[in-house]
Amino acid sequence: MSEQPSRYTRSFSGMIGALIVTVVFVLAFVAWRGIFRAESDDSPEPVDWQDSVEVAQQAGLEVVHPRELPAGWIATSVELEAGDDPRWGLGVLTDEGDFVGIRQRDASVDELVEEYVDEKAEAGEDAEIESEITDSWQTWTDEGGDHGFSTELGDESLLVYGSAPVEDVEAFVGLLTQ
Repeated sequence: MSEQPSRYTRSFSGMIGALIVTVVFVLAFVAWRGIFRAESDDSPEPVDWQDSVEVAQQAGLEVVHPRELPAGWIATSVELEAGDDPRWGLGVLTDEGDFVGIRQRDASVDELVEEYVDEKAEAGEDAEIESEITDSWQTWTDEGGDHGFSTELGDESLLVYGSAPVEDVEAFVGLLTQ
């Protein structure tokens, strides 16, 4: 007795039916996952930059910082290092979500500009912006639309930079104190 293995009939309509069942299953799974997924909060977490300024001042560092942030602006990052190579940095988002940062350390202005604005940033004309630090600032720009304002404070260099509109960066510069 010779039995042949059973075979099912393959047809085009059978393949379409299997494909429809698979697509319905995938869509049902995606919908089920969407129901139980928590909404993610992508808003940036503010940091308390004033505490870092106080710590720096207690350690004998004279860091340049804004007197206050404009309404709607939030500080999102702080860098503070003491020791042989003291550094200070503050990252801020404007009310429109654009970035403005400040960096202060014992390095040349060119080093700071290369690191934070662009390796190929171009020096512009000096800008006159009233602040408690200085009224004369060297300007910098890059092809991507970033802007920078720099000055030297004794052995240290100070750079205010960002992708925010120039007016916002200038407003930030005007708020600086030590």
